[in-house]
Amino acid sequence: MNLPELGAFLRTRRDRIRPADVGLPHGPRRRVPGLRREEVAQLAGLSVDYYTELERGSAKSGVQPSAQTLGALARALRLNRDERDHLFHLAERPVPPSAHGASAHVQPALLGLVDRLSNTPVRVITDLHETLVENDLARALLGDSPARRGPAASLVYRWFTDPQTREIYPPEDHAHHSRVFVADLQAAAARRGGDIEVTKMIAVLRRRSEEFAALWDTHDVAVRRMDHKRIVHPMLGVIELDCFNLLSEDGRQRLLWFTAPPGSEGAEQLELLSVIGTQQMTVPEGEAP
Repeated sequence: MNLPELGAFLRTRRDRIRPADVGLPHGPRRRVPGLRREEVAQLAGLSVDYYTELERGSAKSGVQPSAQTLGALARALRLNRDERDHLFHLAERPVPPSAHGASAHVQPALLGLVDRLSNTPVRVITDLHETLVENDLARALLGDSPARRGPAASLVYRWFTDPQTREIYPPEDHAHHSRVFVADLQAAAARRGGDIEVTKMIAVLRRRSEEFAALWDTHDVAVRRMDHKRIVHPMLGVIELDCFNLLSEDGRQRLLWFTAPPGSEGAEQLELLSVIGTQQMTVPEGEAP
């Protein structure tokens, strides 16, 4: 592992990022235009001490960044694909696929939009509906995305194999979402051209879900670009929102954002959601609700 080169690369990438590029305030007494070490550590979910040792690049520190850590740094520093690959090469880690799985490299342009859309729920997903990144309002609205690997990382897979996944929508809307998910997956499967990941997932879903198999055999196809959703929130009840999709150029990633017409009940609920946040909606034991 080339720790000195790794540290130098991290420093140069940090220096070129402005706080506004990642949704941070500029703040007073900033001696350099780039990010501070503690800001990079915060964005990547690392301790400041650990990130500092990475930048120092000393073999004596014994740091051995994992692939997960490198991926988090690539997102925090808004690295493009070539830069992300270079980071993994310097750390002597296998370069992960760029468009597959929940650990896929998020396109910097989409990350930039996530930072700027701070007043609305935003989530970036793959074309197999694996969550890559989301803001606090998205977590407050939709709940935390489960930390899953393999097919179970896909919301489509969980929709047809785990009944609890469907609780986010009213029962009368389930048939609609099933059709939309399958039609969207048809488009993704064709676009990927026999990709083994999606081929295996489809085969498993056909075996495990009669509903999926019947819908798949209709061969209906439609890329989801916009949908009207009724989302069941544990505290606010049913929230009616419009969900818009912005697709990447290759169609393998998309940014979802949720909004409602000004003055509507949904808009008011979104404002309230920003106050409630992700606090637990439970009553302490022994207390009346």
